[in-house]
Amino acid sequence: MIQKYRTQLAFLIMALLLIIVGVAQSWSVSIGIFNLCIVSAIMAMGVNLQWGYAGLFNAGVMGFTALGGLVAVLISHQPIYEAWSVAGTGMLISLLIVIAAAIFIFYVTKYIGSIFKRRFLIVFIILLAAIGLGNFYGPSIDLIEDINPAKTGFLGGLGMPIIFSWVIAAFAAAFLAWIIGKVTLGLRSDYLAIATLGISEIVIAVLKHEEWLSRGVKNVTGLPRPVPYEIRLQESEWFIKLIEWVNTSKLSAIETASNKQDLLNKLVIEGSSIYVKLCYAGLFISVLIILFFLSQLALNSPWGRMLRAIRDNEVAASAMGKNIVGQHLQVFILGSAIIGIAGAMLTTLDGQFTPGTYQPLRFTFIIWVMVIVGGSGNNLGSIFGGFFIWFMWIEAEPISIAFISFITSGLDYGDPIKTHLIASAPHMRLFIMGAILLITLRFMPRGVIPEKVVRPS
Repeated sequence: MIQKYRTQLAFLIMALLLIIVGVAQSWSVSIGIFNLCIVSAIMAMGVNLQWGYAGLFNAGVMGFTALGGLVAVLISHQPIYEAWSVAGTGMLISLLIVIAAAIFIFYVTKYIGSIFKRRFLIVFIILLAAIGLGNFYGPSIDLIEDINPAKTGFLGGLGMPIIFSWVIAAFAAAFLAWIIGKVTLGLRSDYLAIATLGISEIVIAVLKHEEWLSRGVKNVTGLPRPVPYEIRLQESEWFIKLIEWVNTSKLSAIETASNKQDLLNKLVIEGSSIYVKLCYAGLFISVLIILFFLSQLALNSPWGRMLRAIRDNEVAASAMGKNIVGQHLQVFILGSAIIGIAGAMLTTLDGQFTPGTYQPLRFTFIIWVMVIVGGSGNNLGSIFGGFFIWFMWIEAEPISIAFISFITSGLDYGDPIKTHLIASAPHMRLFIMGAILLITLRFMPRGVIPEKVVRPS
């Protein structure tokens, strides 16, 4: 009975956990966690597409996430016209030099047969490009980063709606995945993992240090929102009347007019935060549903069945004439595009871009735990894993503090042991993540919602 309704039971438990947080802490916290869970679920779906469908171990999740966040900045932030006026020409020339060098190198590798000539020409092209970049790129970025570095110090973006960046982020991540895939997908799975992790570190290092592009560790703040701002809602007559109508019973119990107004002001402030987060939730759920629908179509299509056949037995699939590397490249690009969308959504939700927070080892591990715990090869499983693991990652700290406070309740408040244990409680989240993973692998090795295997009759 439990096996039959495992999916429904898992999501029911997840809903109850969010409700408990809403009642015990606040609904604003609960909805905020819910929004982050949706973004995590989309990331997990992208990884599941690569691993669950094709068996590709991508350890560079954070690189594609960071790239999606950068695209959100480049699309939505207003352009810094002063920076463009003093260094725009130099940066455009530098871009043309890079493009020309790439075209010439491609031509040489494709049409020059002699290995000696090919290597000589490639080295010569790279040297010429380096000289050109030294004359234009270096001086240009110095000029850009010197322009009001406390507030800007970069080129800015295009000033377009930030939702548009979600689509562009998919194409940018797909293009990066194509480059990575062309180089690494011929490698063994362990080498592929090492290569993708290394490339992810390179992408994040570039974002941290190329301040003209992303402000680096200074961060980009004040990105435009696709939803209303709380302060505007708090000043809107319709919203105040809505909050007053929703809380009629609470307000009617207050007799003093001044106290009633104070309570109403407090409820309006709380309500504006909840309303904004609900707007984000509506947008994010729409994206999640669309991606889930498309992923299910891909899973149940002949293409999806072919990928699972390649995953289960590459030798047999190759003997049947299937292009293993080509199919792996396709699914690697699609999965990375989904991760790029999630990265742009995360930056949209935060309203800022902080390259220093992208930690490839830690957060790639968390995304993989989502896929493993939820159920590799099952889109619903990856969604549940994204919700459950991120919920536990956020709530592990207050749970740990409450648990340690309970077991040390007999000690004095200033006791050094109690103080040390409570101060160490936040580090329990890593222990909790490991415990969840081990328990799942022991009792549900295929995940909470495992892949459905259809066997021929």
